[in-house]
Amino acid sequence: MTTATSMTRALAAGDTTSAQLTAAAIDRARQPESTAVLLALTAHRARYQAEAADRRRARSASRGDLDGIPIAWKDVFDIQGTVTTAGSASHLHDAPAAVDSHLVRRAHDSGLITLGKTNLSEFAFSGLGVNQYFGTPINPVAPDRVPGGSSSGSAVAVARGIVPLAVGTDTSGSVRVPAAYCGIIGYRATPGRYGPNDFAPLSPTLDSIGLFATTVRDIIALDRVFAPVEPADSPRSHRFVIPTGEWAEDLSPEIAAGFQDIITEIRGAAVDIRIRAIPSLDMAQKLMDSHGTIVGAEAHRLHHHRLDSTLPIEPATRRRLESNAHTADSLVPVYAAMCALRADFAAELDGATLLCPTVRHAPPLLSDLADPLRYDAANASTLRTTMALSYLGACGITLPITAASSGQPCGLLLSRPSGHDSELLAHAEWAHAILRRSTASAI
Repeated sequence: MTTATSMTRALAAGDTTSAQLTAAAIDRARQPESTAVLLALTAHRARYQAEAADRRRARSASRGDLDGIPIAWKDVFDIQGTVTTAGSASHLHDAPAAVDSHLVRRAHDSGLITLGKTNLSEFAFSGLGVNQYFGTPINPVAPDRVPGGSSSGSAVAVARGIVPLAVGTDTSGSVRVPAAYCGIIGYRATPGRYGPNDFAPLSPTLDSIGLFATTVRDIIALDRVFAPVEPADSPRSHRFVIPTGEWAEDLSPEIAAGFQDIITEIRGAAVDIRIRAIPSLDMAQKLMDSHGTIVGAEAHRLHHHRLDSTLPIEPATRRRLESNAHTADSLVPVYAAMCALRADFAAELDGATLLCPTVRHAPPLLSDLADPLRYDAANASTLRTTMALSYLGACGITLPITAASSGQPCGLLLSRPSGHDSELLAHAEWAHAILRRSTASAI
């Protein structure tokens, strides 16, 4: 039982209990290989919630399909009685949260079992997932490489099988990137899909919530808990667009080969895949290259006071904050063009789903990141695709694929315009089924 769906079936059949599932999750969280995945293990709360779920099930009063299923939360969400660190030692002595974040409460009201809070890049301000103070979670499919960030702990918790579901946040790629690097599924919801953001921010303009699982079906089930809407009908036709330019061309050789193999499989299902320019995407990147990023400017506005504080921050965080000290001064054109470019992006896709690799190279080796220049270059290149799509307001979901020659994990990114989440998830479920059949036939 590695998915929420399979756990739900087992609970319904009486083959297991929520208490047993939770005890197993707690045990996995405490294993040596899970070091640095969770920053807070709320074992007492989880056992109490699991026992309550079993009592509800015994009297046929379950709260929904995910009642009794364990879940973990990125440590930017408040969980009552725990300190919200945002991955930074500078918050260690903050007061514990008095109440849960509203999304945590919504999960509780649906019967989900809160296992604890997961590790992340400091302040959620990196795509690599490295954390010098709390430790870096070990990527279970590439132990010598970064797990991706910033939601590293949430991705590794699912990839390692500690929990079937986890929640993160995605500003520039912080769910899509670690999911791709850890070989699982990561979904960035349209900002605001689940209501006003109620977590420690990084960039209020671009922050969004994201979900991790190993099947799209599990993502859809959790999405319906947080945004209880009718699921989209399965699309009668599947139209995809591969953008010309750097998005599908500026790739390492192994990623390029893996991407082409997957496109061949999807084409074999008799779908419409076009290769053409997406001018709004090109213009978005040009603006950021010329003027800087909204994320950098807003992160500096939130955290610049830490540069003169005696509280500890990591050297890499300090470098990024210092490099964005004057970004806000040049950013007016980036803000000014955003709404029009988002509308253009939707018009240019014209109902199709964008396809490209989630990241353009395999996960960087941890051993290469001691050099600050290599660290900063790896961080920038890792986030380049997902950051541009965040600026355009896109919702996106990454599906696991493997680089052709190296066997390294990477991802196939499906993206749709803001608000088109239901259609995106329906397309992703179809595409994931195609990829799984392809993998099974290869074996």
